[in-house]
Amino acid sequence: MRTPQGQPFCTSRRVMGVRTCESRCLFSGSKGEVCCIEPLHAKVELRDHPITQYSLLAMASLTKILVIGLKPSLKVWMTFPYGRMDPSSVPLLAWHFVAVQNSVNPMLAFCRGDVVHFLLVKRDDTGAIHVTKQRQLHLHYDLINFTWINSRTAVLLDSVEKLHVIDRQTQEELETIEISEVQLVYNSSHFKSLATGGNVSEALALVGEKACYQSISSCGGQIFYLGTKSVHVMTLRSWRERVDHLLKQERLTDALALAWSFYEGKAKAVVGLSGDTSKRKAIIADRMVEILLHYADRTLKKCPDQGKIQVMEQHFQDVVPVIVDYCLLLQRTDLLFNQIYDKMSENSVAKGIFLECLEPYILSDKLMGITPQVMKDLLLHFQDKNRLENLEACIVHMDITSLDIQQVVLLCWENHLYDAMIYVYNSGMNDFISPMEKLFKVIAPPLNAGKSLTDEQVVMGNKLLVYISCCLAGRAYPLGDIPEDLVPLVKNQVFEFLIRLHSTEGSVDEEVYPYVRTLLHFDTREFLNVLALTFEDFKNDKQAVEYQQRIVDILLKVMVENSDFTPSQVGCLFTFLARQLAKPNNTLFVNRTLFDQVLEFLCSPDDDSRHSERQQVLLELLQAGGIVQFEESRLIQMAEKAEFYQICEFMYERELRYDKIIDCYLRDPVRKEEVFNYIHNILSMPGYSTEEKQSVWQKALEHIEELLLLSPCKAADLVAIHFSEQIETIITNLQDQFLLFQFLRSLLDPREGINQDLIHLPPSISEQFIELLCQYSPGQVLETLKVLEYCRLEETIQITQKHQLHEASSYLLEKKGDIHGAFLVMLERLQSKLLMLTQDDESSAELTLLENIEDTLMKTIALCQRNSHNLDQQQREALWFPLLEAMMSPQKLSGSSQCRYSESLKSLTMQVLNNMAAFIALPSILQRILQDPVYGKGKLGEIQGLVLGMLDTFNYEQTLLETTTNLLNHDLHWSLCNLRASVTRGLTPKQDYCCICLQQYKRRQETADEIIVFSCGHLYHSLCLLSKECGTVTKGQMRWMCYKCNSSNKGGKLSENFSELKKGSGAPLAQTSSESLLDPQQIQAFDQLCRLNRGTSRLALLTELSRGHSSEKHGLLSVSHGDPTTSSVFQNENFQLHLAPPPQAED
Repeated sequence: MRTPQGQPFCTSRRVMGVRTCESRCLFSGSKGEVCCIEPLHAKVELRDHPITQYSLLAMASLTKILVIGLKPSLKVWMTFPYGRMDPSSVPLLAWHFVAVQNSVNPMLAFCRGDVVHFLLVKRDDTGAIHVTKQRQLHLHYDLINFTWINSRTAVLLDSVEKLHVIDRQTQEELETIEISEVQLVYNSSHFKSLATGGNVSEALALVGEKACYQSISSCGGQIFYLGTKSVHVMTLRSWRERVDHLLKQERLTDALALAWSFYEGKAKAVVGLSGDTSKRKAIIADRMVEILLHYADRTLKKCPDQGKIQVMEQHFQDVVPVIVDYCLLLQRTDLLFNQIYDKMSENSVAKGIFLECLEPYILSDKLMGITPQVMKDLLLHFQDKNRLENLEACIVHMDITSLDIQQVVLLCWENHLYDAMIYVYNSGMNDFISPMEKLFKVIAPPLNAGKSLTDEQVVMGNKLLVYISCCLAGRAYPLGDIPEDLVPLVKNQVFEFLIRLHSTEGSVDEEVYPYVRTLLHFDTREFLNVLALTFEDFKNDKQAVEYQQRIVDILLKVMVENSDFTPSQVGCLFTFLARQLAKPNNTLFVNRTLFDQVLEFLCSPDDDSRHSERQQVLLELLQAGGIVQFEESRLIQMAEKAEFYQICEFMYERELRYDKIIDCYLRDPVRKEEVFNYIHNILSMPGYSTEEKQSVWQKALEHIEELLLLSPCKAADLVAIHFSEQIETIITNLQDQFLLFQFLRSLLDPREGINQDLIHLPPSISEQFIELLCQYSPGQVLETLKVLEYCRLEETIQITQKHQLHEASSYLLEKKGDIHGAFLVMLERLQSKLLMLTQDDESSAELTLLENIEDTLMKTIALCQRNSHNLDQQQREALWFPLLEAMMSPQKLSGSSQCRYSESLKSLTMQVLNNMAAFIALPSILQRILQDPVYGKGKLGEIQGLVLGMLDTFNYEQTLLETTTNLLNHDLHWSLCNLRASVTRGLTPKQDYCCICLQQYKRRQETADEIIVFSCGHLYHSLCLLSKECGTVTKGQMRWMCYKCNSSNKGGKLSENFSELKKGSGAPLAQTSSESLLDPQQIQAFDQLCRLNRGTSRLALLTELSRGHSSEKHGLLSVSHGDPTTSSVFQNENFQLHLAPPPQAED
């Protein structure tokens, strides 16, 4: 018994017949109140179990569980502390005998919260009790009751009054039921001891909120639940009741699936099945047969009587495959093809669907035998549906005894089902020759007449070759194997058939060996491959050797003595023979003169047709081992005469004359480009001697000009890698100047891809290349100079000036540092074009000339902009004012504003003024214009537009600068306001108890203790955090870290969450700020806020402001250095305003 304070006592009677007893305390409540006591009860059949003599008792307190033996003396067999849990969760205990490892022993299930522990209790030979932990069950809900319903199934009740049926072994949840309508009775008043004034601990009272120990009880596979108004009984249905329940709901497919799971033994929570496995399966099978027959009847009754045929087909397609599947699973083909087929035959649509459902089972060899009537219906159905390919696939998988052979053969031949026809002949009549005769009769006449075959005849020929190959290899066609006792007979029959001198129904003028001739004409290579595979399988007996020699003699007689075979076909034959002769155990004999005849035939110089085909055939013959049949010198001579350069390469490679192979590549029009890879491989790959590499190197150097003509780029790459020391010699010996230009461009231009580190040439070579570039491709000089290395500036400038390439000369002068000289070159070019514009009277060329002037002007402006930053004011004026004067001079000379090109010149002049305003003070520009004699005498009307444009530009930039400053100030104010709001936001704890000691902070009486709340929502006592070393003193102030967050961080990087102290145990959680610095968590929150509320370029502007006062003064008023055609500011996060105030006028 247990007192209201949670103390268990043991009571015993002392005197028989006298109402006296003695009590002894088993467990003091000072060590933790006992909430649950569960004795081990044994069924009648387990009363003799050796462990029952100990009278085991399990007790659970708020901190641990104990297993105690009451007999023969009180003894604690196990203590299992389970640590800290949710203080409101209920400890639960439940015993049951289970079968584990072929023995039945008691198992104790313990749970508190959402984890169930299974403890297996065993008794050893010495009489000691051992408790071992088993697999745990992790749940996603808190339990208030755990009840065994049998050894494999448990029923769990969670805190929201839902029942969960769980299979113990698989831990699978089988069913969930809501029982809130039961209105379960809880034991809260008893646990809180309200009858005795509530003299229990707060922890025990908290557990009592969910305790329902005395309200739930189990007995005989039933569970009783005590409600406030009634008692409810829960039990598991038997297997038959579960099936019948689905049948009542007309869920026949689910009922069959459930019954089959019972049949396989995979179902969970099975009740009502007993006996051995075969007996159980027989009972279930009988029930499934009843369901299948009922399913068939119901399917026919539920069939829609009217409507489209597609609706009826869909109805039967949903049902009939299920019936067929379960009949075959139960191996009840008698039921399938008798009772069920008879029922389905009543409806023509159902019958068709039934027959079509058999196809996948036949193809997978799950259904080999079919009754003759069903087979006949199946053939007729597929024939009516014109599904002949499906019919053929089914026939070759079926038992031939169920077929009408004559009917099937006729059907197959009429519908071109050759695989099925061959299968029926082979399997039904052991006839392997008749199928070949039938196929030869179709394909032989057009081949003998020289006609092309139809697609159907080609298919027949291919099947014939495969069939012959299978027969000679001992395999059945189209699948399986020939019976071993028939294999030798089949091989002999097929060979004798092939080498027949005449066919059985041949005409008088039929040529000899018609079957071999037909196969050679159809596909020479594949037929010879079939023979080669057959020769591999032959054993070296006398008969096999005779067969091989005989078939070879026939092949030679048919092909060599006739001229109607192509070179490729003849070459295939001799390649086949060469391979057979090259075998170590060869027994064939072939006259060598035949090979000489083939060589003469293939290398015939007076026959230019099929040149590549003849060369390829001869090459295959040599590679297959036919080289031993020829005299090598004569072979090389004939190959060179026939221009068979691949044959020459093959022979030279055998003789290690690699330098001669270079000539073969250069003379071969098809493979010229491959010579570069060949030379590179010989010179760089290991495996070749020094003498061989030297001969190839010397040969390549002799043909370097020919290689350059072939591909300058590849030749230059080859020279850079292997001939770097001879480059100057090669350049000196090249007479063709354009070829030299191509070679130098490929060699020196880095854009061609050659590694310049491999080349070490004097600057004169680069200057020679620039000279040739100016002659042959002047438009590419400037771009080449930008990437070219190792050239002297002075000499290069002289070359470009010599060829009057002004832009290139200007680029080189600028690179040299002569900015003024570079500017004068561009200015001179601009002035010459402007002069041409004023003197040219043809309006047709005016547009092109204006475009050239604009292009030159833009390049000159870019030159001035690039260098104005490094010049003083006087040097800047020396650049910009002559440029302005050059643009204004034509307007003064024209003398009239109505000139046809004056507007274009004014626009270009305005661009000069806009760009120079960033470097020259506006008063200086106006003063310079007014000092001009023309405008100083009252002709300001000519430049009125220019002056007004300059003033408008100045006003625009001033307005833009003010607007930008206001925008920056607004964004900075907005960001600081948001930052302040996020920093000063109050903290809300997730729970009202400490996450370490699990005590509610309002219940603690220590007034000196402090409450710590973190921004993550976790709440702690300061003393608990100190005990976990989560507090550090920094600059005289205590800084705290969240214990839960840091302990769950597995990456090793602890993120410190700092919080403020909240004084008092019951005081409101008011947050105060102790310092102005941002902690890491606040910085992270601010970064996230900035990302969520980021506008166009604002984050970049705030970053720019945070760099200090110096950057604030200079960063916003910087001068543009880049290309004026930049990307949009809305797409550039690091955009800076390229504005500049007007420069100060110099005195």
